[in-house]
Amino acid sequence: MNRLFTYKDFVFVGLSILIYFLLGYFVLREDFNLLFSLYSVVFIAFYFLYTSSFSERTLFLFGICFRIILLFCLPFWSQDFYRFIWDGRILLSGISPYEFKPDDIINNVPILQSYELYEKMGSLSASHFSNYPPVNQFLFAIVAFLSPKSIFFSAFFLKVFILFSDIGIYHFGKKILHLLSSESKNIFLYFLNPLVILELGGNAHFEGVMLFFLILGLYYFFLNKWIVAAFCMALSISVKLLPLLLLPFIYQRLGFKKSFFFCIIVILFNFVFFLPFLTNSLIQNYSETIALWFVNFEFNASFYYLFRAIGYWIKGYNTIGIIGKITPIFAVIIILFFALVKENRKAYSFFRNSLLALTIYFFISTTVHPWYLINLLVLSLFTKFRFVTIWTYTVILSYYAYSLIPFQENMGLIFLEYGIVIGVLCYDFFKINKNRIKIILSNNLER
Repeated sequence: MNRLFTYKDFVFVGLSILIYFLLGYFVLREDFNLLFSLYSVVFIAFYFLYTSSFSERTLFLFGICFRIILLFCLPFWSQDFYRFIWDGRILLSGISPYEFKPDDIINNVPILQSYELYEKMGSLSASHFSNYPPVNQFLFAIVAFLSPKSIFFSAFFLKVFILFSDIGIYHFGKKILHLLSSESKNIFLYFLNPLVILELGGNAHFEGVMLFFLILGLYYFFLNKWIVAAFCMALSISVKLLPLLLLPFIYQRLGFKKSFFFCIIVILFNFVFFLPFLTNSLIQNYSETIALWFVNFEFNASFYYLFRAIGYWIKGYNTIGIIGKITPIFAVIIILFFALVKENRKAYSFFRNSLLALTIYFFISTTVHPWYLINLLVLSLFTKFRFVTIWTYTVILSYYAYSLIPFQENMGLIFLEYGIVIGVLCYDFFKINKNRIKIILSNNLER
C-alpha cells in the first residue's frame, strides 16, 4: 500500500470525526454558511474514503465510529424527535396518539416534561394527530419505558434503535448485492454517506428502521421465501407508509395468485398492528393527517413548484389544494407503469424500476425533506444509477430556508439542487445505455 495514500486516508478520517462532532454539537441549521461548508468537506471525505484502499471491515468500523459520535447529542436539524417522545409517553400512559392532538390535551396530559415536548415539537406537529404508524408507536413506547423522565436519554435510545437498524441494512444489503453479483463495496454509498449518518444517526429519523425491515423483506423475497418477506414488508410499512408504493413491483415475479396472497398477508398484519388503536375515529383521524402531506405542506419541491407557478398565473392563488389531489393519482399511474408494464422479474430490474418510479414520485411531491432521499439511496445501491448519491449532497441546499426569518426558500438554490440531480440522472442513462450497446455489439461480434 502506498504510504502517502494511507496518510491521506487517515486525514479524511480525522476530518470526518471532527466535522461530525462539530455538526452534532455546535452547528445550528440556521447557520447555513457554516453548515454547508462543513457538510461539503465531510462529503468530499466520504468520497475519498469510499474510493480508498481501506478494507471493508475497516470502512464498516469507521461508519460505526461516526454514528457513535452523534449518539450523545440531541437531534440538531429537526424537532421531530420531540413528537416521537410525546407519542411514546402518552401511549404508555394509555392515551392513543391517533385520538388526541397535543393542542387538545396539553393542559391535562399525564406525562413528564409535557410542556417542554409540546413547545419544542412545533405548532405544526402539535396541531395534528400523529401520522406515525403502529410499529413506530410501539418503538416510541419502548423508549418512553426506558426513559420516562429524560429527553436526552429518550433521544439516545431512539438513536440506538436506528444504529442497530443501520447495521442490519449493512448486513442484509451486502447479502442482496451478493445475490445480484454486484460489488459489495456499494453498501458504503449508504453506510458512509454523510446524509445518512447525520439525518438518521444524528437527527433520529426512523427511515432507517423502516429501510431495515424493507431490505430484510426484499432479501427473503429474492430467496423466494415470500411469506417471511410479506411479514417483513408489513413491519416496514407499519414504520413508514412509503413501502406501500413498492407492493405492485412483486406482481411479475410472483404471478397473480402468489402476489395476491402476499398483499393479503401484508394487509392483515398491518390490520393486526393497528388493532390496539382501533376506534370509531381512527380511520378518519389518520387519513386526515396523511392527506395534509399532499394538500398543506410545501418544502424543497421541484416540478410541483413549476405547477404551482402555473396555477398562480391561471388562478391567481396557491393551487396546492388542486395539485395535491392530482399528483397522487399521477404518481400511482407512474408506479403501475413501471411495476406492471416494465420488466421486473429479475432482481436488478426490480430495483431499477422501483428506483425510477419513486424518483418521479419525489420529483412531483409537494414536500421532499432531505432524509426522504435515503429511501432512494438504498434502492440505488443495487443499480448502476448514482444520481441519488449526488442528490444526497445537493439536497443540503434546502436548509438555506431555515437561515431566514421568517422561513423562506430560495428558488435559485432549489433550481441548482434539482438541475444538478437531473443532469446527473441524464448522464447515468447515457452511460448505462452506452455500456449496454457495447455489450450487445460485443456479443454479436462473437457470434
